[in-house]
Amino acid sequence: MKGSCLCKTVSYECDELISGLVNCHCNTCRKAHAATYVPTAGVKREYFRWLKGFEYLNSYESSPGKFRYFCSICGSHLVADRPSQGHVILRVATLDDAPPNTVISHIWCSHDISWLKESDNVPYFDEWQIDC
Repeated sequence: MKGSCLCKTVSYECDELISGLVNCHCNTCRKAHAATYVPTAGVKREYFRWLKGFEYLNSYESSPGKFRYFCSICGSHLVADRPSQGHVILRVATLDDAPPNTVISHIWCSHDISWLKESDNVPYFDEWQIDC
């Protein structure tokens, strides 16, 4: 599977995911991605490779020992890393190819905020709604 940042300056590939996808609802993921939750998956270090643009990566230590790596040009957050662990945490939405795995859980739901919860009565549109 291959993935990249928004501007395509940084790209990577991974051979396989450790398990199914996990949607993280923690406060730091919400703020780092400006999203209600973030689909993630573990990738063993030996199965993850940067293909290009490594020199454009920056990192931020969002909590003790956890580094979030992002493109310094477009800001896309690609992986999180705890160097003491044998895997990196891939931001699955940056994949260019569909992963074979599906969502198996939501974590840190205690961090959910009421005004971002989805509701069944809110309409969905295939593209931008013109009548805003």
